[in-house]
Amino acid sequence: LLTLQFWEVISEEHGIDQSGIYHGDSDLQLERISVYYNEASVATSTNGGKYVPRAILLDLEPGTMDAVRSGAYGKLFRPDNFVFGQSGAGNNWAKGHYTEGAELVDSVLDVVRKECENCDCLQGFPVMPSPKVSDTVVEPYNATLSVHQLVENTDETYCIDNEALYDICFRTLKVSNPSYGDLNHLVSLTMSGVTTCLRFPGQLNADLRKLAVNMVPFPRLHFFMPGFAPLTSRSMQQYSALSVPELTQQMFDAKNMMAACDPRHGRYLTVAAVFRGRMSMKEVDEQMLSVQNKNSSYFVEWIPNNVKTAVCDIPPKGLKMSSTFIGNTTAIQELFKRISEQFTAMFRRKAFLHWYTGEGMDEMEFTEAESNMNDLVSEYQQYQEATAEEDFEAEECADDFETCDQE
Repeated sequence: LLTLQFWEVISEEHGIDQSGIYHGDSDLQLERISVYYNEASVATSTNGGKYVPRAILLDLEPGTMDAVRSGAYGKLFRPDNFVFGQSGAGNNWAKGHYTEGAELVDSVLDVVRKECENCDCLQGFPVMPSPKVSDTVVEPYNATLSVHQLVENTDETYCIDNEALYDICFRTLKVSNPSYGDLNHLVSLTMSGVTTCLRFPGQLNADLRKLAVNMVPFPRLHFFMPGFAPLTSRSMQQYSALSVPELTQQMFDAKNMMAACDPRHGRYLTVAAVFRGRMSMKEVDEQMLSVQNKNSSYFVEWIPNNVKTAVCDIPPKGLKMSSTFIGNTTAIQELFKRISEQFTAMFRRKAFLHWYTGEGMDEMEFTEAESNMNDLVSEYQQYQEATAEEDFEAEECADDFETCDQE
């Protein structure tokens, strides 16, 4: 379970054991702990205080929740924050959105409201859907209908692709038979990196709002490609020294991306890089500048200085330094095109449609979702091809037009 692995990683980073008791060795671990944990009991001379994750775990079937409860970290979560149905969605998006899911909404919102009321300054909700490798035939339908909602209703979406995760395990980490645990570990490393700036103090810190302001040039184009460095197989670790240039090179490498798209096939609108560990800010800035200068054709020229960096002094467990990459690239359209082609092939024959219409959906919703995704691909393509000169010429034409009108 991805959520569980994420909480394992950040609990370890903050020095919190499986039952929520603090056993850390640094005040920095507790300085911003309230971002992700509620304090349940104050520290005493014998123990370091108990902390409970600010997490809501929900599913349409009870099996997953039982697995969480019986797991090593089952006692960590607040029992009231488990919300589950009885029947499951059976890989049917319509069940999750309209019927089975709709019945759970009020219970979920009630738990969300209680958690929000405990906040001093609510910035947002990270939503972590199940990353289970989906081998269902109707996945193109489910993905297209989901993207239709994500375009309109989210502010930042991290696209993580099982195909890319398997690729990293096989080619880079040299794991011959990767398990779901290996995939989840990769995702939790990346998510831990993305949330570092919220959880620890550091130079040039960022938060969710700053990230969105710097990363999203147009409201609909908020689909990010995450990456992580260092990713090296255990056998190769002794042959590579970790340094800022090495991290930077790995971070921008297509092999380290968690979405199955090649950034070299598009252009970066914006990039955020979160570095962790003891390092020189000057060196980080120089490396970022060097990447942009050497690869200027891969960055749109009409957004100058489009790489944002954040540095946190505390490295992840077991590493001296690391970096997390978040790229808003036009190459992400490859992912949407792939889904769109599979969707169209099935929808043209109206295959499997009865499972969705049987739950009250209309064919029109499928058509709208398809065209919304195609529009998204066109928008990415439009901005990939746009140049600063075009905009300048367009402005000049507009000025000439106004002059003509006045005459």
